[in-house]
Amino acid sequence: MNSAPAVLDAAFAALADPTRRAILSTLAHGDATVSELAAPFAMSLPAISKHLKVLEASGLISRSRSAQFRPCHLERAVLDDVDDWIQEHRKVWDERLDKLDEHLKNLQKGGDGKDGK
Repeated sequence: MNSAPAVLDAAFAALADPTRRAILSTLAHGDATVSELAAPFAMSLPAISKHLKVLEASGLISRSRSAQFRPCHLERAVLDDVDDWIQEHRKVWDERLDKLDEHLKNLQKGGDGKDGK
Protein backbone atom coordinates (compact mmCIF):
# COMPACT_ATOMS: atom_id res chain seq x y z
CA MET A 1 0.00 0.00 0.00
CA ASN A 2 1.54 3.27 -1.07
CA SER A 3 -1.30 5.64 -0.35
CA ALA A 4 -0.74 8.71 1.78
CA PRO A 5 -2.81 9.00 4.96
CA ALA A 6 -4.60 12.08 3.57
CA VAL A 7 -5.81 10.06 0.57
CA LEU A 8 -7.20 7.34 2.83
CA ASP A 9 -8.76 9.93 5.15
CA ALA A 10 -10.55 11.59 2.23
CA ALA A 11 -11.67 8.23 0.83
CA PHE A 12 -13.03 6.99 4.16
CA ALA A 13 -14.79 10.32 4.75
CA ALA A 14 -16.40 10.09 1.31
CA LEU A 15 -17.38 6.46 1.89
CA ALA A 16 -19.02 7.32 5.22
CA ASP A 17 -22.10 8.66 3.46
CA PRO A 18 -24.70 6.14 2.20
CA THR A 19 -25.65 8.29 -0.80
CA ARG A 20 -22.03 8.44 -1.95
CA ARG A 21 -21.65 4.67 -1.47
CA ALA A 22 -24.77 4.14 -3.58
CA ILE A 23 -23.36 6.41 -6.28
CA LEU A 24 -20.14 4.39 -6.30
CA SER A 25 -22.14 1.17 -6.57
CA THR A 26 -23.89 2.56 -9.62
CA LEU A 27 -20.60 3.64 -11.17
CA ALA A 28 -19.17 0.17 -10.59
CA HIS A 29 -21.46 -0.91 -13.45
CA GLY A 30 -20.18 1.80 -15.78
CA ASP A 31 -19.93 5.52 -16.34
CA ALA A 32 -23.03 7.62 -15.74
CA THR A 33 -24.19 11.22 -16.03
CA VAL A 34 -25.25 13.33 -13.08
CA SER A 35 -28.90 12.94 -14.11
CA GLU A 36 -28.54 9.15 -14.25
CA LEU A 37 -26.87 9.10 -10.85
CA ALA A 38 -29.54 11.38 -9.36
CA ALA A 39 -32.49 9.34 -10.64
CA PRO A 40 -32.83 6.93 -7.69
CA PHE A 41 -32.59 9.67 -5.06
CA ALA A 42 -35.21 12.06 -3.76
CA MET A 43 -32.84 15.02 -3.84
CA SER A 44 -32.01 17.89 -6.15
CA LEU A 45 -29.32 17.84 -8.82
CA PRO A 46 -27.30 20.44 -6.85
CA ALA A 47 -27.36 18.10 -3.83
CA ILE A 48 -26.14 15.19 -5.96
CA SER A 49 -23.47 17.49 -7.43
CA LYS A 50 -22.21 18.22 -3.91
CA HIS A 51 -21.84 14.49 -3.29
CA LEU A 52 -20.03 14.11 -6.60
CA LYS A 53 -17.63 16.93 -5.67
CA VAL A 54 -16.74 15.10 -2.45
CA LEU A 55 -16.19 11.86 -4.38
CA GLU A 56 -14.10 13.68 -6.98
CA ALA A 57 -12.00 15.48 -4.35
CA SER A 58 -11.30 12.14 -2.68
CA GLY A 59 -10.12 10.66 -5.97
CA LEU A 60 -12.86 8.03 -6.00
CA ILE A 61 -14.40 9.37 -9.21
CA SER A 62 -13.39 11.51 -12.15
CA ARG A 63 -15.49 13.45 -14.63
CA SER A 64 -14.88 13.87 -18.33
CA ARG A 65 -16.60 15.91 -20.99
CA SER A 66 -18.52 14.28 -23.80
CA ALA A 67 -20.42 16.89 -25.82
CA GLN A 68 -22.81 18.54 -23.33
CA PHE A 69 -22.53 15.64 -20.86
CA ARG A 70 -20.01 15.21 -18.06
CA PRO A 71 -20.03 11.47 -17.35
CA CYS A 72 -18.67 10.30 -14.02
CA HIS A 73 -16.19 7.46 -13.88
CA LEU A 74 -15.22 5.26 -10.92
CA GLU A 75 -11.50 5.47 -10.16
CA ARG A 76 -10.61 2.06 -8.79
CA ALA A 77 -7.06 2.91 -7.68
CA VAL A 78 -8.23 4.73 -4.53
CA LEU A 79 -10.65 1.90 -3.74
CA ASP A 80 -7.74 -0.51 -4.15
CA ASP A 81 -5.75 1.55 -1.62
CA VAL A 82 -8.68 1.42 0.80
CA ASP A 83 -8.98 -2.33 0.28
CA ASP A 84 -5.22 -2.77 0.87
CA TRP A 85 -5.49 -0.86 4.14
CA ILE A 86 -8.48 -2.94 5.25
CA GLN A 87 -6.78 -6.22 4.31
CA GLU A 88 -3.61 -5.24 6.17
CA HIS A 89 -5.58 -4.51 9.32
CA ARG A 90 -7.82 -7.55 8.86
CA LYS A 91 -4.70 -9.74 8.83
CA VAL A 92 -3.49 -8.25 12.12
CA TRP A 93 -6.89 -8.72 13.77
CA ASP A 94 -7.31 -12.23 12.40
CA GLU A 95 -3.94 -13.16 13.93
CA ARG A 96 -4.92 -11.60 17.26
CA LEU A 97 -8.30 -13.34 17.28
CA ASP A 98 -6.68 -16.68 16.38
CA LYS A 99 -4.34 -16.28 19.37
CA LEU A 100 -7.26 -15.40 21.63
CA ASP A 101 -9.22 -18.40 20.34
CA GLU A 102 -6.27 -20.71 21.05
CA HIS A 103 -5.85 -19.21 24.52
CA LEU A 104 -9.55 -19.71 25.32
CA LYS A 105 -9.42 -23.31 24.10
CA ASN A 106 -6.43 -23.95 26.36
CA LEU A 107 -8.27 -22.44 29.33
CA GLN A 108 -11.28 -24.66 28.65
CA LYS A 109 -9.01 -27.72 28.63
CA GLY A 110 -7.75 -26.76 32.07
CA GLY A 111 -4.40 -25.33 31.05
CA ASP A 112 -3.25 -21.87 31.99
CA GLY A 113 -2.86 -20.88 28.35
CA LYS A 114 0.73 -19.68 28.82
CA ASP A 115 2.65 -22.76 27.84
CA GLY A 116 0.04 -24.35 25.57
CA LYS A 117 -0.93 -26.97 28.17
